[in-house]
Amino acid sequence: MRHTISVLVENEFGVLSRVSGLFSGRGFNIESLSVAPTLDPSVSRMTIVTTGDDQVLEQITKHLNKLIDTIKVIDFTGTDYVERELALIKVNAEESLRAEVLRIADIFRSKVVDVGPRSYTLEVTGAPGKINAILELLRPFGIKEIVRTGPVVLGRGEKGGKG
Repeated sequence: MRHTISVLVENEFGVLSRVSGLFSGRGFNIESLSVAPTLDPSVSRMTIVTTGDDQVLEQITKHLNKLIDTIKVIDFTGTDYVERELALIKVNAEESLRAEVLRIADIFRSKVVDVGPRSYTLEVTGAPGKINAILELLRPFGIKEIVRTGPVVLGRGEKGGKG
């Protein structure tokens, strides 16, 4: 089962290393990890996507809460939240394909952020399913390169914690 966890931590040297070490040291895989400061510059929010059963998640959560730098751990699995991701996609755009690539980009409300003689680089944001959908439509044109941020999440309404 896929789990999305948000961890508020002290924004200090070595915290990321300690959190990732916690996962690797116990044999847990991190599918995606995003870290940035919150409104309070002394606090960072980590969004971690991992897989495992509920027992695995409970163990991860307990270990995260034991870390001295951890302020709060939020498991968004099974809750109502907003999830977004950013992708940069470099796609083949030979002259005969450009119009069709631009139509697909427009449908997904993505932006062309770079134009080369034989390629476009698109910026697309949205839920991971949206990113996957545009990738599938662009694949036949020849995707040259992809960079994805991984998801970031916030609870809907008043959920989501400090920052």
